[in-house]
Amino acid sequence: MAQELIRDGKLERQATAEALQQFLESVVRAARLELKVSVRAVAPGGTGAEGDAEVLADLDGRDKEILLERGAELLKAFEHLAFRALRLEPSFHEKIHIDSGGYRALRFEELRMTARVAAERVQTSRQPFRLNPMSSRERRIVHLALKDMSGVRTESIGMGEERQVVIHPADSKPAR
Repeated sequence: MAQELIRDGKLERQATAEALQQFLESVVRAARLELKVSVRAVAPGGTGAEGDAEVLADLDGRDKEILLERGAELLKAFEHLAFRALRLEPSFHEKIHIDSGGYRALRFEELRMTARVAAERVQTSRQPFRLNPMSSRERRIVHLALKDMSGVRTESIGMGEERQVVIHPADSKPAR
């Protein structure tokens, strides 16, 4: 399936949207969840900013709360399974966003705000600030939120589920 979804190093948006729709509908049906699956390909030519989604999926309905329990654990599991089923390389994971009721969009905005507040604290205190462990996608959002902020730099440290972002004063040496 991966050959159909990637052409010339780019995501085939419509084919990916259709495959994702079929996959999510089959998982929802198998799990006997009351959820409506809506998937759409984003038209090319947006801002072109790093991390822009090319395929958006939303799961909504009576069982939405089940997806969002425990920090959206089930929603994240659906996303992980979708990436595996579609056989997408990790570099394409950022191009697909699976959400429910705007949970992920709100979480990402919270991360950006937290990152900015923490960075301002680092600028003032000149002391590094360590954020809580988070997923690779969440860490990436923090790195991107701060990449153009003067006076700070970011790095990810730790292993596996304990990996976290540390915000440092820009003139401090990276840990090696």
